[in-house]
Formats: sequence, C-alpha cells, structure tokens
Amino acid sequence: MLAIERLSHQDAQLLIQGAEEKAQEIGVAMCIAVTDESGFLIAFQRMDGGKPLSTTLAQDKAHTAAIAHNSTQAYNEKCVPGNLAFGIHTSGGGRFSTVGGGVPVKVNGAIVGAIGVSGGAAEQDISCGEAGISLFLDSLK
Repeated sequence: MLAIERLSHQDAQLLIQGAEEKAQEIGVAMCIAVTDESGFLIAFQRMDGGKPLSTTLAQDKAHTAAIAHNSTQAYNEKCVPGNLAFGIHTSGGGRFSTVGGGVPVKVNGAIVGAIGVSGGAAEQDISCGEAGISLFLDSLK
C-alpha cells in the first residue's frame, strides 16, 4: 500500500496568500489555483480584477505542473515544432498548459501538489507562484 503526501486546504490557502501578496506588490490582479499531487483543485482565488480567461488558465497550469512533475515554463521551452516534445500540449484532455506560471510543490523531494498563477506576463505569473511556494516552505521550518 502507498502512503501519499498531499497538500491540505490550509496549505493551499498559504500558497495562495504568498502568491497574492506578490501580485499586490507588483500591481497585477491574478487568478491563483492550487491542486493536489494528482492535479485536482484544492483551492482557488480570483483577485478583484482578475481576467476571466485566467480563471481556467491558472487551474490548467497547476494541473499540468502536478501531473507532469515539472513547471509549465519548462514545457514552453521544449514544446516547439521540430523538438521531440512538440505535441505534448495536446495531452491531458486539452488541459496540458505550456504557458509559464504552473509550478509543482515539493516537500522532502515528493510532489505534494502544484500552484498555477495567471493574470500577468508569464514572468510575473511565475514570480507569484514561486512567492507562494516560498511562503509555504518557510511555514514548514
């Protein structure tokens, strides 16, 4: 039998808090999704002014990072015509995102979930996701 480590709802709220604080700092309204290790939604926050498209994009980014065990920006760099990874964006029932802003959450080397952020430029989304992870990991110390 396997023992699976997974983010709790409280953990997800902390990830969202860290991402939202960074979004406020840079002045961009974000949509923030947190999933479990299987890519299923635990918690979601749409900041006032968050773009409608970003609601599903944030969730797809988190879903991708969780199921692929890799950041969405890593696939963005690889998923280009002529590259062997091209076409991966069609997997996962159309939910596989190659847009930067989806980051897996790792604790003790295990993927326990993921965060997906959408609303700004990909670099802004990534920085907000990383800020959420940083706050979460700091809480474990």
